[in-house]
Amino acid sequence: MQTNNTETGRIVAIDVVRGLVMVIMALDHVRDLLHLPALTQNPTDLTTTTAPIFLTRWVTHLCAPTFVFLSGTSAFLSLRKRSLQDIKLTDNQFISSSSSAFLLRRGLVLILLELTLINFAFWTDIQFRSLMLQVIFVIGTGLILLSWLSKFPVRWLAVAGLVIVFGHDLLTSLSPFASAPARLAWSLLFRTDVFPFGTDFILLVAYPIIPWFGIMLLGYACGPFINQPVTVRKMRLLQAGAICLGVFLALRLLNLYGDPTPWTIQKSPLFTILSFLNVSKYPPSLLYTALMLGIMCGLLWLADGPDNRFTRLLRVYGNVPLFYYLIHWYLVKLAMILTILIQGYALHDMPLGPLNFGRPPAAGVSLPVVYVVWLLLVALLYPLCHWYGRYKANHPQLTWLRYI
Repeated sequence: MQTNNTETGRIVAIDVVRGLVMVIMALDHVRDLLHLPALTQNPTDLTTTTAPIFLTRWVTHLCAPTFVFLSGTSAFLSLRKRSLQDIKLTDNQFISSSSSAFLLRRGLVLILLELTLINFAFWTDIQFRSLMLQVIFVIGTGLILLSWLSKFPVRWLAVAGLVIVFGHDLLTSLSPFASAPARLAWSLLFRTDVFPFGTDFILLVAYPIIPWFGIMLLGYACGPFINQPVTVRKMRLLQAGAICLGVFLALRLLNLYGDPTPWTIQKSPLFTILSFLNVSKYPPSLLYTALMLGIMCGLLWLADGPDNRFTRLLRVYGNVPLFYYLIHWYLVKLAMILTILIQGYALHDMPLGPLNFGRPPAAGVSLPVVYVVWLLLVALLYPLCHWYGRYKANHPQLTWLRYI
């Protein structure tokens, strides 16, 4: 039975589930950049999609909320570990200045990486005419906020997280400001939006801060029971997962609140089920969050089972999530460029500029090929992550390794 890693104090189940969602996440990014219809069709639009395309996209919905939630949990565990080195503390309230400073620095590093290496990997535009704020941006912002909010009792942060998750749907559909600066500020906080600045620069706010920070707060607030012995943790995970899925089912059946898109009867029973599951990620609705966190709790419960070859493989990825995230973007982009060249295009045929990531409209591959490329990239990432994980473990004196 898995408990904690005795050498590092890490909770193995977290690394296993984080590794799983990192692997699944790569599928979505390969589909985004290589799948032929991805440039013109929304994979969850039930009027144009197919069941395989829908499910390929839908399964990756699990990734971002799990990543954000576990970032909050990891922040709690990191603060606890660092603070217990200095003073005797309780699970409800503890902090040291060095611990909060680390969260602040870590958050700033993540935002810097989002604005530079990650955006360049996606757009491949040295002029940075497109800037997209995604999951690493909101995790970085969340860690900065937690560097201050972690001074407050965990139960207060739990209440704040619940209020945000249950209530932000009342605000995200609003756009109450006419001026561009106020509208940008509102979008950064609450809603997904696109902001052109002249003709040569576009800012895409894909992940607004407040809805995702609510998920991070819940992850932070769950830190105390995640850190309990495995039998207690598994019981709490089952309870939390059942509550999340119960909230999703109850509100989705009522079809009144929790998601901007009500489900409807479709052309077939299968597509009616897909409509029921088709919850909104941008920004994360209450029903999206409840469904995905419910699934995540179930996966954490399963990951607390006996160790095996599959869980050990996933831990290699989950031990170094940021390294994986950075490298995988460049590998996916390299795969896209190779695909373009193989299909007879030249590098100068790549459309670059605002909201263009370089794939000609007629270039691309079928869904089965997307899966083949995904599996090859994940396999290629394994030795890289294994090497970096060992290097990081063998060089604890290198401070910069704590940030990547």
